[in-house]
Amino acid sequence: MRFPTTARAARPGGPGEAGGPGGPGDGVVGAPSDMAVDTARGAARTDAPADAADGVLPGDVGAQAAAREVTAAASPPGPAGSPGSPGSPDNAPLSRELLLTALVVVLGSAMAGLDTTAVTVSLDRLSQDFGTPLTTVQWVATGYTLALAAVIPVTAWAIARFGTRRVYAASVGLFLAGSVLAGLAWSVESLIVFRVVQGLGGGMIMPTGMTILGRRAGERTPRVMAIVGIPMQLAPMSGPLLGGWLVDAASWRWIFYLNLPLGIAALVVAARVLGRDEPGPYQPLDRVGLVLLSPGLAALVYGLTTGAHRGDFTAPGAAVPAATGLLLVAAFVAHALNHDAPLIDLRLLRRRAVGAAAAALALFISAFFGVMLLAPLYFQTVRGESAAATGALLLPSGLGAMVTMPVGARLLGRFGPRNIVLTGLGLSAAGLTGFAAQIGAHPSYPGLCAALFVSGAGMGMTMMPTMSSAMSVLELSEVPVASTLLNIVQQVGAAAGTAFMSLVLSSALAERDPADAAGAFQHSYVWGVALLAAAFLPAALLSRAPLGRR
Repeated sequence: MRFPTTARAARPGGPGEAGGPGGPGDGVVGAPSDMAVDTARGAARTDAPADAADGVLPGDVGAQAAAREVTAAASPPGPAGSPGSPGSPDNAPLSRELLLTALVVVLGSAMAGLDTTAVTVSLDRLSQDFGTPLTTVQWVATGYTLALAAVIPVTAWAIARFGTRRVYAASVGLFLAGSVLAGLAWSVESLIVFRVVQGLGGGMIMPTGMTILGRRAGERTPRVMAIVGIPMQLAPMSGPLLGGWLVDAASWRWIFYLNLPLGIAALVVAARVLGRDEPGPYQPLDRVGLVLLSPGLAALVYGLTTGAHRGDFTAPGAAVPAATGLLLVAAFVAHALNHDAPLIDLRLLRRRAVGAAAAALALFISAFFGVMLLAPLYFQTVRGESAAATGALLLPSGLGAMVTMPVGARLLGRFGPRNIVLTGLGLSAAGLTGFAAQIGAHPSYPGLCAALFVSGAGMGMTMMPTMSSAMSVLELSEVPVASTLLNIVQQVGAAAGTAFMSLVLSSALAERDPADAAGAFQHSYVWGVALLAAAFLPAALLSRAPLGRR
């Protein structure tokens, strides 16, 4: 968000302006009405300097300015909001309300992340239980992914039309309904259908959650996103271990029933914390854009995923949907740039901070998540490890990210996103290079795990700071669109990176003797590091200014 200054915000807003009649508090498109708190409550809390900025309506700029003035008056002399000062976003304690809001987002996002990775390890058991070929059972995962990609583009419009509270509750509720039905599935066909229902709900959870956090947190967005990122990183890491245990100890159905307590808790806390929001004026749904982008993304992701699974991107089953998806996405780009109210306003990318962040995020995710495909395959095929042991060996990567996420967020207010992201990219490149250098003749596991930890630490200092850099220059009304856009970038980037690295690995394995499989993995890692190095170029265009001092 573009962080409002006291000088700009102190005057009363006129009609349609922040703080005035028809302003954000009255339901204008993109207004943070879901965060509304009673006016009397907001006024009563201005005597608490540490929480003042969080105890008022974020759209009420005049109230925010007054709250910050109270905070500044209680702080020692110095530049207002300067990093390290007691009143700065770096050091001011987070309010209970803001932490509860973060909890709402964590519960929903962790539920979706945990489910996605846990289901992956159950595919073999599903094939056995249903007596169905694995190629058919894979649609349990593919159907979810396609539904996810198809529904993400409509999220920004839905938020403007119905409000974040309603959209978030509906998406979590739909995901829960799909989970219950999936647990009760009587055939593989019914399970695939219910996974699609899950995907339609899961696709909106993350962009809506990021919108809620971005609107509520204001200048503290980097810190809050770092806090949220830790459990969100832990959930998908735990998925394979927990899913494997449930499949062996109980039944694959409990993978889906496990979502119930998390989802219900998310709905209960959301009902308590998120204020009631009423939809205000909104643009009509861009139906042409929806018809182009949603099926285009689904077809593109399907083509890339199918090509990666088959190891052949020239086969009609992969090439045709991928090419169709590319054409539809290209048509949407042309449509969006010439439409007054497109489904996703791509003109946001013309802003240096947003465009550079999106490009850096796309390249990093393509490289990092593509390379992350290699590590489990290496442990299982070259080292002969079980799925459970492989999951344990990959834990250091997630732990590294958990360690550096809060550190990177705090340093954003001192060194700016460019320096933090470049450092994170350097760590990831060093970790991946170190891992590749070791995978020869039976390297030590401590050395490999140390390299994974370093690469994960780099991810923790790259993804959240990059997204925070993009969000920091946006108005509140632009946050839903940007959040949706960045989620699309992540989905397509991950699919493209996985497909690319699958192609590189397949080619390398075909050219080598089976005894030299480790050499094929080393060759693939070189390509992954080269792709990651390309992310340095857009990352160098990010702002050097500390967030909150622009």
